Amino acid sequence: MKPEFRPGKNIAMKIPAHEYESTVGFYRDVVELRELTAIGSDTTPRFEFGDKVLWLDCEARISQAEIWLEIVTDNIELASEYLAEQGCDRRDEIEPLPEGFQAFWVSSPSNIIHLVSAG
Repeated sequence: MKPEFRPGKNIAMKIPAHEYESTVGFYRDVVELRELTAIGSDTTPRFEFGDKVLWLDCEARISQAEIWLEIVTDNIELASEYLAEQGCDRRDEIEPLPEGFQAFWVSSPSNIIHLVSAG
C-alpha cells in the first residue's frame, strides 16, 4: 500500500544571518510580495507566494540559503514506512517540531529538506 502525497502550502527559505535583512527587504520592498506578518513583529516574516506561503528564517549556522518544502500525506505512519523503503533519509535532527504535530523531516536525493505532514 502506498500513501497519497500532495504539495503542502509552505516553503521555508533558510537564510544566512549576513544576508537575512537584505533578503527580507528584497521580498518586501523590491518585488513587493504581500506580507502575511506584521512589520516589526517578533515572528518569522511570511509572504504570499501564489497559493503558497514563503517563510524567511534567519539561520546563523549556514553559509548559503536553502529551500525547504512541505509535502502533505493522508497517512503519516504509512508515509514514513514507504519513504524509508524508497531509501529516503529521515532528518528529524535538523529542526524540532512542535509537540503533537504529526510530521517528520526527510531529505531528497539532492539534499532538499522536506517536511512531511499529516493533512
